[in-house]
Amino acid sequence: MNWSEICAAATPEFYLAIVGLIAVLLGAILREKFTGISLKFSAVVLLGAAILSVLNLEGGTAFNGLWETDAYTNIAKAVCYFCTAIALLLAESYLFKEKLIRFEYCLLVIFASLGMGIMLSANDLMTLYLGIETLGLSSYVLAAFNRDSQRSSEAGLKYFVLGSIASGLILYGASLVYGFSGSTNYDLIAEAEMGLGLMFGLVLLVTGLAFKVSAAPLHVWTPDVYEGAPTPVVTFFASAPKLAAMVVFATILFDAFGSAIDQWQDIILIISGASMLIGAFGALRQNNMKRILAYSSIGNMGYALIALAAGEEIGGPALLVYMVIYALSQLGIFGVLLSMRRRGGMVEDISELSGLSTTMPWLAVCMTALIFSVAGIPPLGGFFGKLVVFQAGVEAGLWPIVVIGVVSSVISLGYYLRIIMIMWGGDKLAPFENMSGTVRLAVTGATLLVFPVFTVLIGWMMSLVGGSFSLG
Repeated sequence: MNWSEICAAATPEFYLAIVGLIAVLLGAILREKFTGISLKFSAVVLLGAAILSVLNLEGGTAFNGLWETDAYTNIAKAVCYFCTAIALLLAESYLFKEKLIRFEYCLLVIFASLGMGIMLSANDLMTLYLGIETLGLSSYVLAAFNRDSQRSSEAGLKYFVLGSIASGLILYGASLVYGFSGSTNYDLIAEAEMGLGLMFGLVLLVTGLAFKVSAAPLHVWTPDVYEGAPTPVVTFFASAPKLAAMVVFATILFDAFGSAIDQWQDIILIISGASMLIGAFGALRQNNMKRILAYSSIGNMGYALIALAAGEEIGGPALLVYMVIYALSQLGIFGVLLSMRRRGGMVEDISELSGLSTTMPWLAVCMTALIFSVAGIPPLGGFFGKLVVFQAGVEAGLWPIVVIGVVSSVISLGYYLRIIMIMWGGDKLAPFENMSGTVRLAVTGATLLVFPVFTVLIGWMMSLVGGSFSLG
């Protein structure tokens, strides 16, 4: 191992760690002066990390095999860092108006992003656990960032307790894998014989990771945390960490347990089917927009798991395409939620969108396009994402789960169309307060990204990478 290998494989993470520590010192010394620029400063830092990930696209191996990156993981990292930067910019207006602006917010997001980078770069279960805990500890505090809100405190506590259990399952699973394979390195685990003990370790790992992506039946925390946590925090949770966790899920199963696909494929298919159905039916009775989006997230993770069950060669590129489109769409939708503010404060009920097409037509148009995209309506980006996922399932011979996916998509139209109908009909309510320029730009940009010309470019790039590189 030498410095050139470390620079090739871990430059973005070293950069984030160093800048994060510098930001801690700046915050401690400058305090209020740094607080005012902290969000923009952190957004620029994260955009820099995204650029470094792209510049080191081919990746490399470092730390004696504990750390390994390639084009697949580096693209995932670049998108995660980009989404996090946009989520920070979207948060600025909300945090100022709610008097929650503190420099600690941006520090927590930077270190959460560092955790995502470590997770995605891991080639060893211990490195993976380090990344999961770095992301998790920052996320627990972010969920409870509004200390004066009972809902936020409750969300943080639930997330912490359940997240700790999931982390414990991952750690215990890793110990079993080590005990029965003799190593925690993905490459060496892949060479071990798949016995009963190793299978138990794999089940525990899958259980813990299913919690991290909020897949059923480990989804129960998601609606409560989404509803209780501050909206900018949920904007972050719904985009970058979901993408990172799903790619990590794929990396572990493909790299460490790829030869045992016959044993874990059925488990993934059950989780996928349950997630899609619970996401579709669960949202039908919700009136809070954040709870609706929480169930939508559960369902969408189910669609992504179809690609995971299809295997590395068929499903790997499809999974990344789907998750990138999903993460970018979530930024736009939550940008609209961050605009739902009247004189009395933030509003979240679906009824508050009534008559939006009359009071704020451009916002209604953007929200309509984004919701149709997530619903998978052609020819928008979400349709393209679901198409490649279903295609991967068909090519792998997983017809039953594809049928469940199609049925779930039709059922989910019920709550998606309900939102559309309320926006374009219903009684006209007072318009929301003027959107900040940053939020308006982000919503417009995310809307443009779901149109076919941009989506095809994303799909082409991912297909090119998937055809040239593997996940290992």
